[in-house]
Amino acid sequence: MSELITAELVDLDLSAATKDAAARSLAERMVAAHRVTDLDGFLADVAAREAQMPTGLDGGIGIPHCRSEHVTAPTLAFGRSVAGIDFGAADGPADLVFLIAAPAGADDDHLTILSGLARRLMDPEFTATLRAGTDPAAVAALIRGEEPAQEPAAEEEGTAPEPGAETAEADGSVPFRIVAVTSCPTGIAHTYMAAESLAAAGRAEGVEVTVETQGSGGFKKLDPAVIAAADAVIWAHDVEVRERTRFRGKPLVDVGVKAGINRPAELIAEARRKAERGEIAALSEADGGRASGDGGEDGSGADHAHFGVRLRTYLMSGVSYMVPFVAAGGLLIALSFAIGGYETASAKSVADHFVWGEADSWAALLNQIGSAAFAFLVPVLAGYIAYGMADRPALVPGFVGGSIALTVNAGFLGGLVAGLLAGAVVMAIQRVPVHATLRGIMPVLVIPLIASAVVGFLMFIVVGKPIASLQNALTDWLNGLSGSNAVILGVVLGLMMCFDMGGPLNKVAYAFAVGGLADPTDGSLKVMAAVMAAGMVPPLAMALATTVRKKLFTKTERENGRAAWVLGASFITEGAIPFAAADPLRVIPSVMAGGAVTGALSMAFGATLRAPHGGAFVVPLIGEPFLYLLAIAAGTLVATALVVLLKGARRAAPDPAGKAGATSSDDSRVPVAA
Repeated sequence: MSELITAELVDLDLSAATKDAAARSLAERMVAAHRVTDLDGFLADVAAREAQMPTGLDGGIGIPHCRSEHVTAPTLAFGRSVAGIDFGAADGPADLVFLIAAPAGADDDHLTILSGLARRLMDPEFTATLRAGTDPAAVAALIRGEEPAQEPAAEEEGTAPEPGAETAEADGSVPFRIVAVTSCPTGIAHTYMAAESLAAAGRAEGVEVTVETQGSGGFKKLDPAVIAAADAVIWAHDVEVRERTRFRGKPLVDVGVKAGINRPAELIAEARRKAERGEIAALSEADGGRASGDGGEDGSGADHAHFGVRLRTYLMSGVSYMVPFVAAGGLLIALSFAIGGYETASAKSVADHFVWGEADSWAALLNQIGSAAFAFLVPVLAGYIAYGMADRPALVPGFVGGSIALTVNAGFLGGLVAGLLAGAVVMAIQRVPVHATLRGIMPVLVIPLIASAVVGFLMFIVVGKPIASLQNALTDWLNGLSGSNAVILGVVLGLMMCFDMGGPLNKVAYAFAVGGLADPTDGSLKVMAAVMAAGMVPPLAMALATTVRKKLFTKTERENGRAAWVLGASFITEGAIPFAAADPLRVIPSVMAGGAVTGALSMAFGATLRAPHGGAFVVPLIGEPFLYLLAIAAGTLVATALVVLLKGARRAAPDPAGKAGATSSDDSRVPVAA
């Protein structure tokens, strides 16, 4: 097994000014050591990982890392910066930079070494020695763990020491017990650093903390008896916790992995408070993401994020569960129109009249099935907004509020408000201390009963009618759109669809368009057409760019470009994400400009669309189909021209360090965005 780090992979005078330049400088050492085969391909993978979450940690540490097909052996390069480099940590720049490169199929032995390093980075003595080192060979040996004085106490993989047991022996008391799970997208660094940080905080607080690390090398499950004896649970994770139902019925603190690293004492204190209040987490394997709202932008968890971040998370929870109903119902309705025409919408119920040999009967059947699916849009939206706020007990009042929104004609806006009300009411009820004998029935009986009554009263008597009036005003505004007003709206929607390509802004624009299909008008159909057209531009533009200027893209990007043709034609905007992650400063502005052009032209041409999805496959159902395709082509050409121009200019610019970018044997490659 080759050594993880050697003296040649240590730079004690790292002069880079930015994190991208630092990654390039350290990666060049890996290339020289024959550990990385494609410099720019590897850096693109590093940038994609960095785009998921900043890798800066408190204490002056930057730990960029990724798995990559361009890595031949697990490798670590270390750089020490005098000026400091911003890796996104809350406490400022990092002076210790560790670039970790793991191949796609790294073996368990190397992953164990990397996890051990991650734990040791939580030791102040270890980092102090790194800052004082003057010999690269000695520093490399220290990082490899060949300096006994710096070795942390031995720990069994997947668990932390149990200092609480010593406390119990000393005074006869039983310590507060916490079980924790840590995980991160690559499972190499943050997973183990969070585990060590929580364990250390537990020792300081006299709390017994046992941690299960769900890393790249698999995970060793906690003993069920340990979980059963625990007083509370902490999840510090950025990927879904595996076998989550093991922790059902326990107070749960659910945060991002960086919160486990940066503020473990706060998490332990919060777990104790939840246990004292008797807050119980209701979990199922069907639950996705977090138990009660995703972590904030800094991975700190919904409870600690800015209100705007939490609100966005709640709304996206509802929209994400609504989209499958939109796709299934909308495409069924669109197919019915293709078979039987738009008059199919007024056909008699197929339960009373259905003729097997008549196409019109089959069209009516598809239309009525699709309409049934569409009838769930608002209740599902409201129910899962509430679920995102307060977990499973909020589902019932959320669905009830969404159904009432339809009853009082409050529509899509009513569903949004109903979901937020339901979540807020349930969260308020959950904060009320209750006797231990009532905790078991609270989430399945008491909370749904009280919350449904309160939300129903508010929707029927207080807010329903005003929201219905606002919904009608919005509908009238859409119907009245013409000329420059419509074009401006098309530009705005196009920019939103292309900015984050499947992210929150994209989902908001899409949800706005789909909401209008519940009660379609000419204006809402134009909005739906503009949104879908703009959403097709990013992947189509990147597919075209990789075709006409291959040398500006890596081999992996060219392969992604071939797939992007199909994804773009199918209205899957996410097909452009790999390109945006690797070079955001050039790709995102380019596709936004193309999306704005397409959205504006679609509205100006008066194109309409009754299907909420389908891309090029529902063109026969589009009003003004030829002009609609022209709008998509124009936006695609604009985005392609801009991204080629920007990448070409970057390629021609001199390397800031005075070195030419590395090239492969078959083409020149553009460095990742600085």
